[in-house]
Amino acid sequence: MSEMIRVTLPDGSAREVVRGTTAAQIAADIGPGLAKAALAAKIDGELRDIMRPLEEDTNLSLVTSRDEADALELFRHDYAHVLAEAVQNLFPGTQITFGPSTGDGFYYDFAPTAEHGPFRDDELPLIEEEMRKIIAADLPLTREVWERDKLIAKWAAEGESFKAEWAAELPQGEELTVYRSGPPGDENGWMDMCRGPHLASTGKLDPAAFKLTRVSGAYWRGDQKNAQLSRIYGTGWLNKKQLAEHLVRLEEAAKRDHRKIGREMDLFHLQEEAHGSVFWHPKGYRIYRELEAYMRRAIDGAGYQEVKTPQVMDAKQWEQSGHWGKYRENMFVIPDEVPNIEDEGPIVSDDAEWMALKPMNCPAHVLIFRQGMKSYRDLPLRMAEMGCCHRNEPHGALHGIMRVRQFTQDDGHIFCREDQIVEEVRDFCALLDRVYKQLGFEKYAVKLALRPDMRFGTEEMWDKAEAELREAVERAGMANEDYGWEELPGEGAFYAPKLEFHLTDAIGRTWQCGTIQSDRVMPERLDASYIGEDGERHRPVMLHRAILGTYERFIGILIEHFAGRFPTWLAPVQAVVATIVSDADDYAKDAVAQLTAAGIRADSDLRNEKINYKVREHSLAKVPYLLVVGNREADEGSVAIRTLGQDGQRIMPLADAIAMLKAEATPPDLRD
Repeated sequence: MSEMIRVTLPDGSAREVVRGTTAAQIAADIGPGLAKAALAAKIDGELRDIMRPLEEDTNLSLVTSRDEADALELFRHDYAHVLAEAVQNLFPGTQITFGPSTGDGFYYDFAPTAEHGPFRDDELPLIEEEMRKIIAADLPLTREVWERDKLIAKWAAEGESFKAEWAAELPQGEELTVYRSGPPGDENGWMDMCRGPHLASTGKLDPAAFKLTRVSGAYWRGDQKNAQLSRIYGTGWLNKKQLAEHLVRLEEAAKRDHRKIGREMDLFHLQEEAHGSVFWHPKGYRIYRELEAYMRRAIDGAGYQEVKTPQVMDAKQWEQSGHWGKYRENMFVIPDEVPNIEDEGPIVSDDAEWMALKPMNCPAHVLIFRQGMKSYRDLPLRMAEMGCCHRNEPHGALHGIMRVRQFTQDDGHIFCREDQIVEEVRDFCALLDRVYKQLGFEKYAVKLALRPDMRFGTEEMWDKAEAELREAVERAGMANEDYGWEELPGEGAFYAPKLEFHLTDAIGRTWQCGTIQSDRVMPERLDASYIGEDGERHRPVMLHRAILGTYERFIGILIEHFAGRFPTWLAPVQAVVATIVSDADDYAKDAVAQLTAAGIRADSDLRNEKINYKVREHSLAKVPYLLVVGNREADEGSVAIRTLGQDGQRIMPLADAIAMLKAEATPPDLRD
């Protein structure tokens, strides 16, 4: 075997180096500035430790802080390891489990000693200080490969039962690696089992660029039947400035929290008697209804036919569709028999057949498509449903109305011929673009999620489906940086690749809402067909699509995007007529009647309170317009209009105010 290998750099230049040379050494040869800036290496596109020896001819690129996505992933992974080391330094006997990076930081799950009990938020400053000491020590992070039995024995001997269990269950033949922090050759240095990669040393981290944020409960492997753990969350960045900006965003996000605003505006509530299901109050349901009506107009105009399908279907149907095997753990199953009503004996017998609440609408839509013979002339057939679905989400994963167990999708399926796919997807992209912009979201990203490892269908089928989605996005003019175009390997559904649409809200957060998936598997599994021009049976292609995703989550996003200050057409109460003196009560009532007759959602406030109190209260309730009336306004037939979020007021005739509010209250798709 040759002692020399060939390393090709991004500019096309190549170097002959000794086998075993590290990327760090190559960076140093190029120049001291790069040697200092380099954080990791990409070997043939795979992120690796910069200190890991190169063993064969390779394409090499060096990762610096300018490669922000890769750099953040590395930093956050290392912050998690430093957190775990700090906790074990401070609280001996604590067991470690896992500590991944997240979208804006990291967390680590610990099993505290029985004497200490769960960790507390007031312990976070102490842990942060210990983390800074570890960073300041600039400890090397060294990768080691261990034999399975020796590693399991070491974890067991040190009382790390969770690590020992996990090591024992990793696939046979998989390389088991650990990372040790400490001086080279120090066998007593702190270590954790990890695939990596990591930075070269803890000193590469910025001690002022992280913050521990909170402590919560968790379960080993996410299973409520397993041991309860303490999860410590943190946020980590490349530098102090990024952290400060993030903390400002967090503060703003807390002000916009949909749960907080939902209580203040009396929109909805949730309670334990219906875990993960929303109790919509009248004002909240008004928003829901307005959004639903808007979406119905949008899909009607796009040629969809709305349907309604059953909530419960036989398990055999879900087996045939493939969901029973792939998705059963997230389904609510129901015995198809009358339950035992006697005091003794099981409620359900062992002989019960099983049914399930639908977690999605697509199999039922195929069953509608199969009713009656379809011709190639009938396609495309666009089917839509405001379909109520149920998914058995873990209690700990539920989050307000953003992640629930019962939800309604703005679901749709397009059954089309092969030659119609690209045009249908392009038209869907145009429809989605119009909806998002009319709902107040000017910016969103388009991403193509490609085939996962576990999937149905042939490689040829996946090649064709992915190419069609790419072409449709190109025809829609969205395959560019303006739309954040990106391809995501391995992120597709088990039956189809998909386009994802990620909204950016008012404070820069992204939310994946819309999607369209090109599916040739389900029509085959459920035996959907049409008669082609040649008189033979053919399989339609099924395009699964949604724009909002679910109404519950999208309304939560709207609440936070607008901070409760909805555009007038969506606001549950669009105007309040408030009196200064009781002599104006009759005029206020008449004004409300005229506003209501004009289609404006209006209330009156005739309470014997000072006007400043009324103004403040209705501002907190996020009412877009407050119409103040007193004796003068009653005599003149006018109102003093205060607009939410603006200082001062305008005096105008009541008729003009009604005309202005009517224009503001008109949904964007109905305006001239």
